[in-house]
Amino acid sequence: MTPAQLRAFAATVRLGSVKAAAADLEVSEAAVSMHIAHLRKELGDRLFTRTANGLAFTPGGLRLASRAAEMLGLQDRTILEVREAGSGRRMLRIAGSALFAEHAAPGLIELFAGRADDLDVELSVHEPQDFAPLLLTRAVDVAIGPRPAVVDDALSCTPFLNYQVIAVVGRDHPLAAGGVTAAELRDQTWLLGPSAVGRTGMVPAVLRRLGVPEHNQRIFQSHAAALDEAKHGKGVALAVAFAVAKDLAAKDLCRLAGPALPLRGSWNLLALKDRDVSPVAAELRRFVTTPRAIQAMLRGAGVTAGRFRPAVHVTLWS
Repeated sequence: MTPAQLRAFAATVRLGSVKAAAADLEVSEAAVSMHIAHLRKELGDRLFTRTANGLAFTPGGLRLASRAAEMLGLQDRTILEVREAGSGRRMLRIAGSALFAEHAAPGLIELFAGRADDLDVELSVHEPQDFAPLLLTRAVDVAIGPRPAVVDDALSCTPFLNYQVIAVVGRDHPLAAGGVTAAELRDQTWLLGPSAVGRTGMVPAVLRRLGVPEHNQRIFQSHAAALDEAKHGKGVALAVAFAVAKDLAAKDLCRLAGPALPLRGSWNLLALKDRDVSPVAAELRRFVTTPRAIQAMLRGAGVTAGRFRPAVHVTLWS
């Protein structure tokens, strides 16, 4: 079995068709079919058959699907470790939810990376439902965000920070005067960061609970940009409570008390279990629960260039 054959089969399993796998791998359908044919011949198993409802995998095909992800992940990890050894540097790849990436990641990364001169940290933003596949295929070393409804047996989950999501408006906004009803909130213009785009997480949950229509939602490239608009009385913004404490104290923002608010959540660090976790990921898992790390996240310290590569959010309207 070659890596190319395993990648072709894994993509076919993940996407449900040879055509989709070929597009994802940027090769021809004939190339994917050839790789799968070689696997079938070598393993003596059909692996899957085509049906009216898609692909039906044999027991052997399902077993290979699991092993292919493991072997490809191990290959990628080995390549990374060899490159790190040759360059004398280590890399920690973090997948984070949008809320964590903007509000807590900078302080954590700055403090953690500053403890070692040979460590680079790369942060990318992903939907929480993608965390498990990213970790199991070793595309990232750790994932940080809300706790999944079900934690894969191969993963550990370490809770480390509770937070609240609150609704705020500028001090001159009409709703700043007092309590509000669900109907009043529903009819407002909502100024939202990139976490509102996803299907899961705290912000989409609030919007669903209140029944905020899509035409009342304005999405910005960052939560900070949405809050800046809220300070100018342009609408209602959702914010992590600790991130706007100074604005609330200065009365630049006013907190709204209404139904479905505040919403409480927690950030959790997901990683492979001890047998498979990388040393630097295990180190972060221990570090993230310490008082110094918690204070750094709440304080939101900046990061130095080269330590932190933030994601770029692009939102398109049609």
